[in-house]
Amino acid sequence: MGQATDFDAAIIGGGHNGLTCACYLAAAGLKVGVFERHERVGGAALTEEFHPGFRNSVAAYTVSLLHPKVIRDLSLHQHGLRIVHRPMANFLPLGASDGFRMGRGAAEDQAEVARFSSADAQRLPAYQAMLGQVADVLRALAQETPPNVGGGLTDLMAALKAGNRLRGLDLAARRDVLDLFTKSAGDLLDAWFESTPLKACFGFDAIVGNYASPYTPGTAYVLLHHVFGEINGVRGAWGHAIGGMGAITQAMHAEARRLGVVVHTNAAVSRVLVSNGRAQGIALDDGREFRARIVASNLNPRLLFLDLVEPGALDEDFLRRMRAYRCASATFRMNVALSELPRFECAPEPGPHLSSGIIMAPSLAYMERAFADAREQGWSRSPVVEMLIPSTLDDTLAPSGQHVASLFCQHFAPQLPDGRTWDDARDIAADTIIDTVTRHAPNFKASVIARTALSPLDLERRFGLIGGDIFHGALTLDQLWAARPVLGHGAYRSPIRGLYMCGAGTHPGGGVTGLPGMNSAREILRDWRKRSRR
Repeated sequence: MGQATDFDAAIIGGGHNGLTCACYLAAAGLKVGVFERHERVGGAALTEEFHPGFRNSVAAYTVSLLHPKVIRDLSLHQHGLRIVHRPMANFLPLGASDGFRMGRGAAEDQAEVARFSSADAQRLPAYQAMLGQVADVLRALAQETPPNVGGGLTDLMAALKAGNRLRGLDLAARRDVLDLFTKSAGDLLDAWFESTPLKACFGFDAIVGNYASPYTPGTAYVLLHHVFGEINGVRGAWGHAIGGMGAITQAMHAEARRLGVVVHTNAAVSRVLVSNGRAQGIALDDGREFRARIVASNLNPRLLFLDLVEPGALDEDFLRRMRAYRCASATFRMNVALSELPRFECAPEPGPHLSSGIIMAPSLAYMERAFADAREQGWSRSPVVEMLIPSTLDDTLAPSGQHVASLFCQHFAPQLPDGRTWDDARDIAADTIIDTVTRHAPNFKASVIARTALSPLDLERRFGLIGGDIFHGALTLDQLWAARPVLGHGAYRSPIRGLYMCGAGTHPGGGVTGLPGMNSAREILRDWRKRSRR
């Protein structure tokens, strides 16, 4: 070891959290290197041309959770990032003659809900206020380091601070927090509403990247996780990054370069170098080694601890729990190039519904059947499909008059039964997805010029998303907050001194937020300053 280029901090993985962490560390004066195994940084937030003239986000595909503090601190707008709102949040086709539209404004939403239930229309503001109040608590907690069980005074103070946030809520709001962290989304929504399309619209958020029925306990939290974001100051809004999701990570890369971060691409890390219980640097697949006082990993924790760290450096209980760390999204991701816009039977003319999240899942029961089907057969024959057509908002993605669509689909089991693999079943499943959309928009299949398909196995191979898990670990109560990824190591520090975690497998979890990277950098710098004083 002992190359000419050594670092204060070496970051494993150039995804958005790795870049965020690198920028904060470099801004504090550390010499930082980022090591990315692919030819470009960005992780799952990339934009690529997948057919001549057609570009789109590859895996991550829509913006809401990217934290405004990260946007400001990393000067992302100054580096060209521009995010635009969807004119409507969601559109659910409900057959040949009707559709359900949400997210156009409070009055419009109440009027739409009233078409199906006047009682639900009256309850809608109270539900949204409840969700917003709990989401405000989550927004605050998401920026804080969870306490470590058995830690010192700092951890005790963190626990008290979190407790004080909950004590600031009245009893009814505390009950809402308990409901949202423990109940199923289906049970929660059934207690609030009676109309099927409204519950489907809200319940969809509970199964995004979540291999579960909407009636699985804990899915209410996943619903909450998807509503604590904001776009351009509007809380709970969803939008599109002009140029696709790669525009976010390329802006981060530009800021990293400005701060002097050394970014190595085509640099796959094979091993964390550990000596005397402390991380000393990293080794690459090509044999090069780099010494670093700090190593921070943006990888799924299972990849870090089971693949890159020698087993003897970790105790057996920790290793056992890492082997049991649950990763499964049951997600299938497609991009399609289109010769024309879809013409939905219930809304054939162009309109704002084509710039929304188009959810093809008309009820919670439909979603529950999709989950059961996947568990039995490997994937749902009537899958849940969300389609976005970002080219309606962004003319940089497709030739004039033509379009690109993102298809985000559930449920597609990570492992198929009967010895089949996703290499065998990918195209069959993709055909099923195309046919599902075509049932709602009869011109869709004939308009497809080209397509790309990423099965759960493809997502794992390309992006390190184990089991295709877009969140780097299931968002269940046993894998949240101080227990993410495992109790006793929820504060971004691993069992090995000098080895940190900065990816979505840490608090507050998945989505393109930048928060794990930001929070981890804060803890790294806290330890760095203590060590420097010593």
